[in-house]
Amino acid sequence: MAFALRVLVAVILVLFSWSAHSLSRDEFPSDFVFGASTSAYQVEGAANEDGRKPSIWDTFSHAGNANIYKGDGDVSCDGYHKYKEDVQLMANMGLDAYRFSISWSRLIPDGKGAINPKGLEYYNNLINELTSHGIQPHVTLHHWDLPQTLEDEYEGWISRKIVYDFTAYADVCFREFGDRVKYWTTVNEVNVFATFGYGFGTVPPQRCSPFSLANCSRGNSSTEPYLAAHHMLLAHASVARLYNKKYKGVQHGFIGLNVLTIGFVPLTNTSGDIIATQRAQDFWIRWN
Repeated sequence: MAFALRVLVAVILVLFSWSAHSLSRDEFPSDFVFGASTSAYQVEGAANEDGRKPSIWDTFSHAGNANIYKGDGDVSCDGYHKYKEDVQLMANMGLDAYRFSISWSRLIPDGKGAINPKGLEYYNNLINELTSHGIQPHVTLHHWDLPQTLEDEYEGWISRKIVYDFTAYADVCFREFGDRVKYWTTVNEVNVFATFGYGFGTVPPQRCSPFSLANCSRGNSSTEPYLAAHHMLLAHASVARLYNKKYKGVQHGFIGLNVLTIGFVPLTNTSGDIIATQRAQDFWIRWN
């Protein structure tokens, strides 16, 4: 489902030699939604503070599997402590929107059951800070950082049990934050997560067959990407139905699924190349 905006663009800012003042809101049309995007594990840090428990990203990176650079997100950008400074930088740049993800294992450390008061406080503080500066919060519920407890209990996204737990988690988020959050994404880049997490094994939970790219200790690249993707779609449908039935009438928000798209162009104008291009598009993005 597309968000009801004329233009929704997440601007990824790679700040090499740039400063926060190098980009001006005035350079964009008035109807352009000028925003930035992050994910919880990439920016929050505070991995072992205030009741947060490990996610599959913590397990993956602590085992030395972080891609390209060896490291982890234990401190990262320290957004957990520096969110006010971060929001001020966004305001200085004139951002209209900020898309961030909620750490499931910070809000509900065991993946289900008790809510962590400190996690709830942090996200309320972040959302309030954004809205006080006139910045729309766009929230992603899951950016590949499943609570490790659920991975250990029933192997996470390859089990249908995840649909129930994800829906219960989403219900908490809608109830606690939905009065201020109007734009929700259920799962980030579901096609990439299924392919790289369960097919190639290059991102957590690092499941793949022995013939795949990573040195996985478990998994099946021929079946598990499809199981994981299927359960993500079921979870998305369950959560979207929950929101539309229980919350939309009061909160008036929008909910959707995020898919990474890639452009495919036929090598020639022959029917064979055109059909091959369509097949590639179907395989990568149209199945959802």
